[in-house]
Amino acid sequence: MRTFSQFAFLMAFWLLLSGHYDLADPSSRYLIACGFATCVFVTWLARRRFRILDDEGHPIQLLPRAFYYGPWLFWQIILSNWDVFRRVWSPRLRISPELVRVPDGTRSALGSVIYANSITLTPGTVTIGIDPAKRELLVHCLHAGAVEDLLAGGMLEQVKRFEGLGR
Repeated sequence: MRTFSQFAFLMAFWLLLSGHYDLADPSSRYLIACGFATCVFVTWLARRRFRILDDEGHPIQLLPRAFYYGPWLFWQIILSNWDVFRRVWSPRLRISPELVRVPDGTRSALGSVIYANSITLTPGTVTIGIDPAKRELLVHCLHAGAVEDLLAGGMLEQVKRFEGLGR
């Protein structure tokens, strides 16, 4: 299934970028055939030679839950943007940068990377490092409220649910 989805994604991406859809035109047919052959070859390389079509290299098992997690993360990015905007323009709201160690309760390296990237994507927080031995992330936060939000574990719970561990 991963091999087929990898090929389908590559072929759709190739068609989107090439703009060749007309099978009646001989030159388009030739280019589509070359694109098809290239996608088959790259999929073969990924599967047989590089062995990267696994749970982490091509995580299609997460696709159904991505339809929930993606909008949730997008909303968090909007809320964080608004918060940073207010803090930059309002003299009453304090900016007090902090480094904090945040526990990482995900089950895999992929989950840790998703968690770290989600933290970094939300403005006002940046993941500086991941310590797999201690199962924690080092995060720079713009203010104490962001630290409290991270330590409360709301984002971690969402990532765990996305990964298949939560509720």
